[in-house]
Amino acid sequence: MTMKGQETRGFQSEVKQLLHLMIHSLYSNKEIFLRELISNASDAADKLRFRALSDASLYEGDGDLRVRLSVDKDNRTITLSDNGIGMRRNEVIDNLGTIAKSGTKAFLESMGSDQVKDSQLIGQFGVGFYSAFIVADKVSVRTRAAGAAADEGVFWESAGEGEYTLADITKDDRGTEITLHLREGEDEFLDAWRVRNIIGKYSDHIALPVEIETKDEENDTTSWEKINKAQALWTRNKSDISDEEYTEFYKHIAHDFSDPAIWSHNRVEGKQEYTSLLYIPARAPFDMWNRDTKHGLKLYVQRVFIMDDAEQFMPNYLRFVRGLIDSNDLPLNVSREILQDSRVTQSLRGALTKRALQMLEKLAKEDSDKYQTFWKEFGLVLKEGPAEDNTNQQTIAKLLRFATTQSEGAEQTISLEDYVSRMVEGQEKIYYITADSYAAAKSSPHLELFRKKGIEVLLLSDRIDEWMMSYLTEFDGKTFQSVSKADDSLSKLADEETEEQKEAEKALEPFVERIKTLLGERVKEVRLTHRLTDTPAIVTTDANEMTTQMAKLFAAAGQEVPEVKYIFEINPDHQLVKRVADTQDEAHFGEWIELLLDQALLAERGTLDDPNQFIRRMNQLLTA
Repeated sequence: MTMKGQETRGFQSEVKQLLHLMIHSLYSNKEIFLRELISNASDAADKLRFRALSDASLYEGDGDLRVRLSVDKDNRTITLSDNGIGMRRNEVIDNLGTIAKSGTKAFLESMGSDQVKDSQLIGQFGVGFYSAFIVADKVSVRTRAAGAAADEGVFWESAGEGEYTLADITKDDRGTEITLHLREGEDEFLDAWRVRNIIGKYSDHIALPVEIETKDEENDTTSWEKINKAQALWTRNKSDISDEEYTEFYKHIAHDFSDPAIWSHNRVEGKQEYTSLLYIPARAPFDMWNRDTKHGLKLYVQRVFIMDDAEQFMPNYLRFVRGLIDSNDLPLNVSREILQDSRVTQSLRGALTKRALQMLEKLAKEDSDKYQTFWKEFGLVLKEGPAEDNTNQQTIAKLLRFATTQSEGAEQTISLEDYVSRMVEGQEKIYYITADSYAAAKSSPHLELFRKKGIEVLLLSDRIDEWMMSYLTEFDGKTFQSVSKADDSLSKLADEETEEQKEAEKALEPFVERIKTLLGERVKEVRLTHRLTDTPAIVTTDANEMTTQMAKLFAAAGQEVPEVKYIFEINPDHQLVKRVADTQDEAHFGEWIELLLDQALLAERGTLDDPNQFIRRMNQLLTA
């Protein structure tokens, strides 16, 4: 083999870490390397088919796409070759020298090698080609892109350590050939029958023929035997497909190592004709929150692969859904521009969104434990739904889960249907509180009245919750009400005022006026409240004012935050308030009121503008 332009390059640092994990940490399920390499060959064939729609010469007179596998016991090698799209030199560097996913490095650093004992953690992102190093101590690649000249072939080789070799070669046929030099102890993969069984397990659902080399020792001849059905799984009847086949197909398209939580295979005929196969993963990918990460469904038109990650068919809050759609109604030369403008696309998006939500409803209804696992992984993403999808808002609301004052611990397990079923007599609204943490929400003084009345309150502490609740205004005919906002329904919940209380309030009117004079424009209003039992004072916001949590969201996003004007509510039955009300010294009175306001602000916001002054004032009053 003649090689030109040979050079040695270092791997991207993330690749080095990944290869180290591959080689040293995968003790089980080694056979997945075959699935990954065959999946890559299938993708290469799909891409060639699509490119050839507009340029048939790319087939170079050979339109029978397939992947072939041969085992050489004497040289301890396995070779996989395909006649798909192939790669040019720059594509080899991009695809085999780097992991083109920002965020990979942080993920790898968060995974100590002691932590990674099998493929489950690594399976959170598709390792693809690098899985070859699970069993091989050297991997060689020969490739040529479809449409390129024979002398534009590329050779790549690495021992899976710090670097790889790259060179130009002559390769007569297009496609990619990968040779794995097996390390000692991996002899099971030199057994042709063992390899045949693995491929039978992993590749039956792939629409690409997988052929294995068979040798006739007597006649000294070699032939290629097809060992899979090579029929696209989604085109078969549901009754003919086993759960294992559905599961394996999911792993093939999602490059995931875990089984999916649930799937839905659906064929629609009539005004629109399409087949969809959607999966809900059991685990979140490591890069789910990375804005650059591509997501979406695989798009086929009349069984011809068009594109990966067709995001137009699934809203952003369902970006974790994996699967494919095969449509008869889109043109074969479909482009992203056509997809964005097409009414057919909009109609398909609506139907697929409903299908995905139905899958989640089914999971929640039939297996609450499994749904709870899903919620832990993807709940934060689903919370984007009420803002993004007004049409399905009530369906999404049913799927949301919350921690409440009646649930055990911070785990979000309570549905809105559960909450509504437990509403007490006379309760008009669904009450909630937003805070920086579960502990801050659960111990908020705003909840004192609700504990006293036995009314359940939703405890919201995720960053997204305040934004979500600004869109989610009602459920099952009941409106939502923040307990930290002033509202007539909260006043109604407080006990009817007795004559004694009314007289006491009248007597305290000068006290309230003193506070108003002292604080001036710093607060919107000063009023007495009977909502509190153990706390001397709280701050609330008016119904049309921005809430504390929303102001924090604006600040975190770098936006200019308007000043939040609070209502200062005083508990006239608290001993400390009674003591302050009797204080005649104006300076002393002012210090006490400032301390009560700071306490209320600290409970509401979690921070103070000047914490040192608060400490100084408190110490001074304690020693007075």
